[in-house]
Amino acid sequence: MAIHQMNWVDHKSAPLPMEECRKPLRQWLAWKPFIGRKIVLAALYALPFALPAAAGPDQQPVFKVLPPIIRGNLAVFPVVADRAYDTAQFITLDEGVRSGQVTITEAGEEPGLVRPGRPMPVREQGAEVNRLVLYNNSPHALLLLAGEIVTGGKQDRVIGSDHIVPPNVGPIDLGVFCVEPGRWVASSGKFGSMGAQMAQPSVRTPAMAERNQSEVWANVRSSNAKMASSLAGAEAGALPPTTSYAKVFESAPVAKRVASYGGSESEQAILRELRGKGAVGVVVAINGRVLWADLFANTELLAKYWPKLMRSYVAEAITSADKGPSADIHDAQLYVDSLNGSREIVETEANVYRRTDVTGEGYRVFELVSLLPKTGFTVHITKMRQ
Repeated sequence: MAIHQMNWVDHKSAPLPMEECRKPLRQWLAWKPFIGRKIVLAALYALPFALPAAAGPDQQPVFKVLPPIIRGNLAVFPVVADRAYDTAQFITLDEGVRSGQVTITEAGEEPGLVRPGRPMPVREQGAEVNRLVLYNNSPHALLLLAGEIVTGGKQDRVIGSDHIVPPNVGPIDLGVFCVEPGRWVASSGKFGSMGAQMAQPSVRTPAMAERNQSEVWANVRSSNAKMASSLAGAEAGALPPTTSYAKVFESAPVAKRVASYGGSESEQAILRELRGKGAVGVVVAINGRVLWADLFANTELLAKYWPKLMRSYVAEAITSADKGPSADIHDAQLYVDSLNGSREIVETEANVYRRTDVTGEGYRVFELVSLLPKTGFTVHITKMRQ
């Protein structure tokens, strides 16, 4: 059984020893020996001393924003970095599910641990809204991004935070949020990934930042209603009678509305442009206001997620207000330049990942760093406006 330890550090009331103050913050968080799995929480406020920049592969890249690619009221700013990292050892959820090497079940329905060749009993426990069970039977580490939708089971769910799952492990608990209010009847025994879609930013935000199921449901209902109101009368009437975010956004009327932003042809054209520029991420503005950023370790990882990311941005644009002023590249650059804040919470799973939640004035930043062998670099950064 994993052993959990939690440390809370408030720099106003419990300053660090001076010998520790001289070390980079990330080195200080990681220096203590781990027993099983540890979670280290650090709350940082106005520090009375300066911390030097972290050295080594863990140092955050320097990002530069390029002129935007415009689709209606949606502006996508390519972001390039001064370095990139090899992510060949990772697979995505879509890749794992397609290969059959990654499986997800309701909690309580996962098989028990038994010797090879013997029947696999099912545990007699009840399913839970905010908990699923995952097996990674792949020889590769599995990368999960907050906002990815898994469909099936008793309700469709959205992954609540970025994770790295080591190769050949399971069962592990997977924290999720329901994006299908009302249903609690099994539609299938296992879950599949919704390969073409990720929850739009306004649905991802309460899952990632507030971790509030009620707010996730409220934003799902709001997004479904706004999408219906954006359609013509006959098309709105053709929407499926469901509360499922996934099923609404998979439906033919919504697919047609999404296609008004250029569809898959435009999506691939933007991806070619991103590849050509060597982009590792994007800043997203809707109606002239910068709202979101997704930044990756390299161009290839961005490309793997691009179809579902682009469609999530389009969904947000469709369900937002009318077109506003043009997006400003200066604002987008300031957005990626400001990745620090006044408060920081760090969760670490020893030798697997470090996940950091930074709160700044009017924004949140979530950073996932791989701690697997031969890594030690940032895999994904999400920044959201609040």
